Amino acid sequence: MPDHKTQPPVGIDLGTTFSAVAYLDADGRPETIRNSEGDLTTPSAVFFDQKRPIVGMEAVEAGLLEPDRLAQFAKRNVGEQHYEKSIRGKHLPAEVIQALVLRKLKTDAELKLGRITEAVITVPAFFNEPCRKATQDAGRLAGLDVLDIINEPTAAAITYGVQQGFLGTARDGEPLTSRGRELVLVYDLGGGTFDVTVMEIEKGNFNTIATAGDVYLGGIDWDNRMVDLIAEAFLAQHGHDPREDPQAEQELLRKANQTKHALTQRESVTVAFASDGRRLRTEISQQAFSERCVDLVERTIMTVHLVLDDAGIDWPDLTRLILVGGSTRMPMIRDELQQLSGMELDRSLSPDEAVSHGAALYAGMLSAGAKDKTGISVTNVNSHDLGVLAVDPKSNKPRRKIMIPRNSKLPARKTVRFRTHVNNQANVKIQIVEGGDKRGINATPIGKCVVADLPKGTPKGTNVDVRFDYRADGRLTVHASLPEIDRKITMTLNRAAGLSDDEIGTWTKRLDEGLSDAMLAGMVEGDDGPADDSVSDSGDVLPDDGPAAEDAAAEVQGSVQGFAALQHVEFEPAAPATPVASAPATPVASAGAAAGAAAVLGVSASKTPHSPTPSAPNPQSPNIQASGSPASGGPAPTDPARTADAVREPTPKFSVGVGDAIKIETDQASAPAAKLSSGDAQSLAAATGSAKPTISEKPQLALDPKDAVPAVKADANDLAMLAALSGKAPAPKKGDVPLIVTDHPSGNDGANKAAEIKPAPKPKKSGGLFGRKRK
Repeated sequence: MPDHKTQPPVGIDLGTTFSAVAYLDADGRPETIRNSEGDLTTPSAVFFDQKRPIVGMEAVEAGLLEPDRLAQFAKRNVGEQHYEKSIRGKHLPAEVIQALVLRKLKTDAELKLGRITEAVITVPAFFNEPCRKATQDAGRLAGLDVLDIINEPTAAAITYGVQQGFLGTARDGEPLTSRGRELVLVYDLGGGTFDVTVMEIEKGNFNTIATAGDVYLGGIDWDNRMVDLIAEAFLAQHGHDPREDPQAEQELLRKANQTKHALTQRESVTVAFASDGRRLRTEISQQAFSERCVDLVERTIMTVHLVLDDAGIDWPDLTRLILVGGSTRMPMIRDELQQLSGMELDRSLSPDEAVSHGAALYAGMLSAGAKDKTGISVTNVNSHDLGVLAVDPKSNKPRRKIMIPRNSKLPARKTVRFRTHVNNQANVKIQIVEGGDKRGINATPIGKCVVADLPKGTPKGTNVDVRFDYRADGRLTVHASLPEIDRKITMTLNRAAGLSDDEIGTWTKRLDEGLSDAMLAGMVEGDDGPADDSVSDSGDVLPDDGPAAEDAAAEVQGSVQGFAALQHVEFEPAAPATPVASAPATPVASAGAAAGAAAVLGVSASKTPHSPTPSAPNPQSPNIQASGSPASGGPAPTDPARTADAVREPTPKFSVGVGDAIKIETDQASAPAAKLSSGDAQSLAAATGSAKPTISEKPQLALDPKDAVPAVKADANDLAMLAALSGKAPAPKKGDVPLIVTDHPSGNDGANKAAEIKPAPKPKKSGGLFGRKRK
């Protein structure tokens, strides 16, 4: 019988397709807790039955007959307004679906451990702040106090470090380390997301050097390719496409997943499939499957190259290549990595348990506090640029001024001098964004800081000093002042997506009561998702890269944990400035550019290839994302999806992909290897319909004329950043993030002496993402 007293915190790998929970036994060793069905991993699937939701394998099986009631892959919608698939006519927050999975994990773990109240949850390293906060919200909805959010590759590295003897406890209770320094690359391919991280491990210190990821790439995309192989064979034999029938498609997904697993051990597999009274028996070889997935493998390799380049290293500098995630069992992945690296792949970790074990070890360290003798120390980097929107005085175009570049070691600090944009400005608004490329496409709004009640007659060009303090625990504090008029900032920060405390309370009650059909039917329109709490727009400023008087910077009243939990203290503006609307011309793709973009994406310029369901993602679209978020933003789950058990995700997301000679196949024929030129880049958004460069309001911050930059054309690096940093599209009603022009990819003009961030030296160049030579 379990002890009913509260147990130490657990580690949870909240995956796209599978999830797992682990704890530390009496000897301090991590152990995975089996679910009530006796399995180490639980499908991250929820079936909304008439009376109550069903979670796990039972949900997957029930979904074969009623796929419209099945919710899967909610992790790909975390941080957005709602889950992409309508459930009983309602659009539920993705956090609610993830919370139901967490409740199942918690309930099953309590059968063994007793009452559980605390947990560390893992997330992909590339998750941005809204995604991390949404994961934390899901934990709260499940009745868990989320101690921290840790990146999945970091968790896997901790597991590796413990197993390899980098840390331990001697008889005298002091930390014991027996290994030297290692520089490892963690290749983490789960069921729905992909991460690559370079870490340095030495004496129990786990230091992240660089990280990148692709939140729309995982085992389910390989499953979709297998679905196509089987469906095409069925279509050729019977003249009927089983993907057009939702029930048949669900069975097809299950069969595809089984076949993919079988091909990890065999050269070929005979597949038997029946639909609408017609039967198919066909053989699929490992080679045919690999050829169909060439572009997917290439996307992972592009991300690896990006991380190596960011870290300033190449393959020979690495001491270990660690594989995590069930999808790394596929021979096509292992063969490609071994050929490229020339290294022996490290297979010491369980792909399905490494992340949850690392989370449990980290949870144990947090729980022990000062008494901890394991010697674990984790240092992370931020996965996305943090910046402020301003206006270039020469071009009169918005640009993003980067305050803290991505892959900056945390904690980090940066101070920039801005200036007011117009005479007699009543207030100043500082718009904070995360990610995006030079033009600001797909930048995510984080919040707005308002300096209110400026004295009448405040001249244009009045200095505004802004400082970002970004702590290792993911807490952002903004300091601001107008030293010439002795005015301090009052800050408000509203998130673009996520649940408020009131909404969490409402949804917790609903989950407790069962979320029946009757309850869903009774929910009023607009009551099924997070509210959009936009801050009214008023004044602004502009960055001047001259020295800023840090001693004059006044600390904002309250600080923000995960950019969200900010104290709301506002002043009423004396005379709110009239917002300046900007209506940029919509880019129009030329026929040539559209064709070029279509060739790279593997689709026709006029129509897309067959997609069995409107919500199925386009498996042909490459998407890379560069990053490295703090481990503290919120727990990061690794996908025991990693089990490679993946199924089709329900929603089309056209993330623009770029790379060197990406090979893409369509249902009709193989497309030739292609590259995107800078000319194609200008029309890429129009050709694909993926980017959302809307400007509903022009920032009123202004740059010093010396900092004005000429209009820029997108080059290969812009494309890499667009693919790498786009992540998820901005939340629907947030159209106030404009296109951005910047003069340097890092946002450092070199003149800001107050900046305290010093980029890490890069001792060697690896050739760049697009210039790297193949081995």
